[in-house]
Amino acid sequence: MATHDLNEDLLRRREAIEQGGEPAAIAKQHAKGKLTARERVDRLLDPGSFEEVDRYITHRHTAFGLDRKRCPGDSVVVGFGWVDGHKIAVAAQDFTVIGGSFSEVQAQKVCKMLDLALGSGVPFVALNDSVGARIQEGVWSLAGYSELFWRNTQASGVIPQISVMLGPCAGGSVYSPGLTDFVVMTERISHMFITGPEVIKTVTGEEVDFDTLGGAQTHASRSGVAHFVAADEDRALALTRRLLSYLPSNNAESPPRVEPTDDPARTEPALDTLVPPEGSRSYDIREAITRVFDRGSFFEVHARFAPNAVVGFARLHGEVVGVVANQPAHLAGVLDIDASDKIARFVRFCDAFNVPLVTFVDCPGFMPGTIQEHGGIIRHGAKIVYAYSEATVPKICVVTRKAYGGAYIVLSSKYIRTDLVYAWPTAEIAVMGAEGAVNILYRKQLKEVENPEEVRAQFIAGFQEQFGSPYAAASSGHVDDVILPSETRGKLIAALDFLRDKQATPLPKKHGNMPL
Repeated sequence: MATHDLNEDLLRRREAIEQGGEPAAIAKQHAKGKLTARERVDRLLDPGSFEEVDRYITHRHTAFGLDRKRCPGDSVVVGFGWVDGHKIAVAAQDFTVIGGSFSEVQAQKVCKMLDLALGSGVPFVALNDSVGARIQEGVWSLAGYSELFWRNTQASGVIPQISVMLGPCAGGSVYSPGLTDFVVMTERISHMFITGPEVIKTVTGEEVDFDTLGGAQTHASRSGVAHFVAADEDRALALTRRLLSYLPSNNAESPPRVEPTDDPARTEPALDTLVPPEGSRSYDIREAITRVFDRGSFFEVHARFAPNAVVGFARLHGEVVGVVANQPAHLAGVLDIDASDKIARFVRFCDAFNVPLVTFVDCPGFMPGTIQEHGGIIRHGAKIVYAYSEATVPKICVVTRKAYGGAYIVLSSKYIRTDLVYAWPTAEIAVMGAEGAVNILYRKQLKEVENPEEVRAQFIAGFQEQFGSPYAAASSGHVDDVILPSETRGKLIAALDFLRDKQATPLPKKHGNMPL
């Protein structure tokens, strides 16, 4: 065959594969408001930057009517490209080809890209849209999942891994997203569940629909599986691009710095009156976060899950930091099981990828009650202690108001090796609040006096004077400085600059035993 003919043959083969599924399958995909795999890749990556790998490979199975010629790319598109000039690896399941079903060969393709991403030190993004394991392949498909899960685990803490859910994800396939660092879900389009509604009805008799069982809202607000929710595919992919802008390529690099456009000396007088003088009144900690960090830079993670805690990325004078905060506007910022998990996981991600941590504390303690105790609040709360104690990145803490008891200890306190602790004048650092403390410390005296309420008020005022301000903690070195809220931005920028080259040498060990 002549060279010209060979070239033409190559182009015909390439065009057939790049089409993906049959026109009817593509039309059906579009009718559902869904893009094809290649359309998704093109919208995620910088224009013209995608380089495909393994486009010609396909499965070797023929049972149950499987046809190798009708399976272009074997239901997945893999390769590499750029996002805002930064390299990433990507795998996009193709629902128009056998429902995007996960096969032995799909596993080989995805695992190869994960290996290449790991070797090159670049983030890996999976665009998921699949009916699940390819039943016709039996154990071969299941073994493929095993290979993928193993690689997800090996890559954890070495390169960022992001799963973008753009369709169904059921059964064992949910564990790959579950092993990655961040999960992005799409309203009405994506679903994740171990067992479907039909199975649940058969086993338990319970009627449940797909959205209630495993839709984006369920996983964002109840299970905590989803870190982000987008209204449609374009926004999900745009959100993924923004997330990548805060992340380093791997654990040996620092997060990407941007040229600062915000004044580092900017003060915020409104912060000086943000915290109400009455301890029972709430305020929104997001107002403090948005005023302290570079304007428009705060990118919240897990926003709908455990709203009594706030976590996310922001920039200080162009530098990426991880932000952790109690949210007094919800449950007074108390720590419960979900908030503990949310904070601990975020802290560990930041530490793995060299993102400094800034923590804002206003917490009355851990949530009381049998539901929390029986649910394992001790074990879950210990995760926060473990995460902060393990973290070796620069750690800065700002106590804005209440820092009571165990909550004070676990939330980046000085003696779990936080580098610098600041307090606002409204800070209260104590074992517990004044009223509770007085009821315990002066119980006998209050029983013996004729006017217990008047005396109790005096005791409370005395306790507040001693522990209701940050100066006692500052006088003993538990707080490094008491600062005006309006000067927090400048203090944090200076502290981060000072701590940028912090060195830490962990004890030699295989790994710790985190209280999971």
